[in-house]
Amino acid sequence: MLAVSGGKSPVAMFERLREQPVEWDHVSVLLVDERCVPHDHPESNTALVRTHLLQGAAAAARFVPFFDRLPTVLDDAALAALADGANHRLATQPWPMDLAVLGMGEDGHTASIFPGAPGLARALHGSGPVTWQRPAEASRAPHARLTLTLPALLATRELALSISGASKLAVYQQARLAADESLPVSLVLNQHLTPVSVWLA
Repeated sequence: MLAVSGGKSPVAMFERLREQPVEWDHVSVLLVDERCVPHDHPESNTALVRTHLLQGAAAAARFVPFFDRLPTVLDDAALAALADGANHRLATQPWPMDLAVLGMGEDGHTASIFPGAPGLARALHGSGPVTWQRPAEASRAPHARLTLTLPALLATRELALSISGASKLAVYQQARLAADESLPVSLVLNQHLTPVSVWLA
């Protein structure tokens, strides 16, 4: 079981990974997080993974999206129902995950665990593997999200954190010093449950 992040940063990694001699028909691919947008939306992580990873031999992998379609209205009740549906769907998978590839934002978020978000406590302490978030800074992260929770991430056999650019490196250097909920990635870096590899570019 491989969980991957979206955004622009992983594209080159996806395109190299899909060329590796992996028994792809034995691999299940999940998302670390997903924007609550249709799968044909330009910002859909599902579309990103299908376009850049699940090609060639890697198309034999089993992809498990969080949802198939969205309700017409995305109020809190609808988002909670989407998260429940994702948890039901993921319950059929062989847990724990083997590897989750994480990214990090300049605000210190990882997955869609945003500092200051109204649902931060759910994301940090939720009992199910998936919860929902409305990012606190809607101007920078306008879409509601589904995300793996911190307990689900820390139950993974191995985590990889990919960071690029000087500004993110500075955030990483601060986050690695101590666990601090205002920098959610620090809660991944300052724990002893799961090994974390950090890749800097």
